[in-house]
Amino acid sequence: VQLQASGGGLVQAGGSLRLTCAASGTIPSIRVMYWYRQAPGKQRELVAAITSGGRTNYVDSVTGRFTISRDNAKNTMYLQMHSLQAEDTAVYYCNADLLWLIVESQTWVAENCWGRGTQVTVSS
Repeated sequence: VQLQASGGGLVQAGGSLRLTCAASGTIPSIRVMYWYRQAPGKQRELVAAITSGGRTNYVDSVTGRFTISRDNAKNTMYLQMHSLQAEDTAVYYCNADLLWLIVESQTWVAENCWGRGTQVTVSS
């Protein structure tokens, strides 16, 4: 499975962007999906998470401004970002917890998968 993030760009402070993460290839069961971001000189941080059932969680700094969602039928996840601030400037990555069924042994194997990032730049 491959994850591809898109939708980044340059936006003025106060503006909005919508990021998309699409899964392609051979797709197993996708459990929890995540958005991470990494700003220059900083560690990668978890921004938001969403379970297959739609339960969500956010880092405090984006609560009320960002909304994570997913379309399970399309194997796609979104991050709607409003009221963007200069501090939101980062490369945004999608990540997913996968579950593969090994038919021959009827066992499940877990895997974590990273996608390529998309740059979000907020000008102040």
